[in-house]
Amino acid sequence: TTFFLSGGVVESVRKQLAVLEKKKNMFSPLQETFLPCKCASVRNRTARVDVPSAGDALGNSVRLLPLQIVKVFSEDCIGKVVEIPAEMTARDLCQLLVYKSHCVDDNSWALVEHHPAMGLERCLEDHEVVVQVQASMTSESKFLFRKNYAKYEFFKNPLNFFPEQMVAWCQESNSTIPPSHLLQSFLNSSSCPEIQGHLYVKESSRKAWKKQHMFLRRSGLYVSTKGASKEPRHLQLLADLEDSNIFTVIAGRRILNAPTEYGFCIKPNRVRSEQKELRMLCAEDEQSRTCWMTAFRLFKYGILLYQNYKIPQQRKALLSHFSAPVRSVSENSLVAMDFSGRIGRVIDNPVEAQSAALEEGHAWRKRSQRMHNLGSPSPLHPSSLSAVIHKTQLWFHGRITREESHRMIHQQGQVDGLFLLRDSQSNPKAFVLTLCHHQKIKHFQILPCEEDGQMFFSLDDGATKFTDLIQLVEFYQLNRGVLPCKLKHPCTIVAL
Repeated sequence: TTFFLSGGVVESVRKQLAVLEKKKNMFSPLQETFLPCKCASVRNRTARVDVPSAGDALGNSVRLLPLQIVKVFSEDCIGKVVEIPAEMTARDLCQLLVYKSHCVDDNSWALVEHHPAMGLERCLEDHEVVVQVQASMTSESKFLFRKNYAKYEFFKNPLNFFPEQMVAWCQESNSTIPPSHLLQSFLNSSSCPEIQGHLYVKESSRKAWKKQHMFLRRSGLYVSTKGASKEPRHLQLLADLEDSNIFTVIAGRRILNAPTEYGFCIKPNRVRSEQKELRMLCAEDEQSRTCWMTAFRLFKYGILLYQNYKIPQQRKALLSHFSAPVRSVSENSLVAMDFSGRIGRVIDNPVEAQSAALEEGHAWRKRSQRMHNLGSPSPLHPSSLSAVIHKTQLWFHGRITREESHRMIHQQGQVDGLFLLRDSQSNPKAFVLTLCHHQKIKHFQILPCEEDGQMFFSLDDGATKFTDLIQLVEFYQLNRGVLPCKLKHPCTIVAL
């Protein structure tokens, strides 16, 4: 195809090409000095942007993007210094830490803004720019890298997060929102839902807490000066949502003399460490606190939260076209095989499969018992491995206390199926399964039991026995059994 250009246009294009060529030559030595920002080592903390070629008449001008230093801590208080571009979001930094730490990327990792002096922390939203958040933090504050399974759980089970009696329409006094329209009402900026209920408010001038009726709307958090009235003349603005963030209060009962353990705080972005500018609040129970804090996020960010929630699912759907789905060890172990002939075959008949499993189990027990009678087993013998093999699993946390297990479950989301295993404090030979269900934490003791000289583990008084704790966990990941729900999310701590 031939294009005919006027003499003026040709001359203009030639001048632009000459300018770009001059810029390219001027910056060409930098290509040897500065490494791309994706590399592990970056000199002078500067990233080079590729220079457009002289033929690219519409190319962008050359820019040097400075890299910023960010220090991130794991929950074992070990820090890691990373250099990131100035515009990197919390989601991208989590992806980078997952890659560097060789973690399982299950889209449940979060970056936590932690203020130890004020006893506050919050999970950054995936779209937030890390450097901008760091600029508003004090020298004592830090970022934590941890799991948060509940970050988008309200999109999956909204009724668990918003009790019917707490959600209503702003304009009407006694009208509740139908469950089917619950999320749509929060995401639609033209609708006017509100969260209502009693909260304890800490008075700024004193240590006293006062119980008052509150209303949370898109425009802010309001307190009623006359009982539960929502008339405009009785509502006083307590906190703005646009320029504030909501934090969980850590140890509020001990530090602030709060009436309950379910405290949260609305902190203006401009405030660094001034306690008098903080709005300290306290709910009656965990469900109420979760409702207030989740509604705050939805009112502030709206549809942006839903987009953050959908991005990992869209990436997963895109990758599923190129790779086969990964099956767990438990799913692969459900296929029965027969290797008695020259060629192995899959046993399709369930009765035959069950008979083969029982026969193999009896043969294994006899073989183990015979080797045990001949002498002490070697360190690699199954009976020895079953006593220690669970220590390699991320869900096992050793000799932690009951209170520490509660704290870990709280920090990682309190969703149904969140669990960990630990050593029992009362029985040195037993273990404890700590499980979260309906935002309540329950403990189940795992006791050892012996049969035909072989040691097993059971949490239902021997009705279901397992040779080691890994088998026990895998079974209850597939079957609820005596538990209130299946084991779904392991409570994990990763060292950076």
